[in-house]
Amino acid sequence: MPPKFPSEAWLKALEARLNRDERYARVARNWEGDLAFVIEPDASGELAAPMVLYLDLWHGKCRGSAVLQDAAEKNPAFVLTASLENYRKVLDGRLDPMQAMLTRKLKVKGSMAYMMRNVPVVLDFVRVCREVGKED
Repeated sequence: MPPKFPSEAWLKALEARLNRDERYARVARNWEGDLAFVIEPDASGELAAPMVLYLDLWHGKCRGSAVLQDAAEKNPAFVLTASLENYRKVLDGRLDPMQAMLTRKLKVKGSMAYMMRNVPVVLDFVRVCREVGKED
């Protein structure tokens, strides 16, 4: 059974997948910036409190990941905040990640200009996220 989002198992599976994905390594070869996903509880009641997933992304690799109590623990370059429902919509393809950022369904703390200059990296990162748990 594939790891369920959001969980530490899903995060570790994402880290491993990012580090073995040749396409991501090529597309993100110039990316510099760690990030935190802040997942807020939604009407489903699945999360009792916000969950923070951290990824240290650097030049097409993930140098580490962690579940944090607060994004401020690592002070990442980017903090992406959304409800669990909106994250799941992005991950299952029902919500375009760039559209989610522009409409603030996915709030971005950090350089939006950097994100916009690196749309291919963002989209390929989301592709890898969507593949977590699927057979290679």
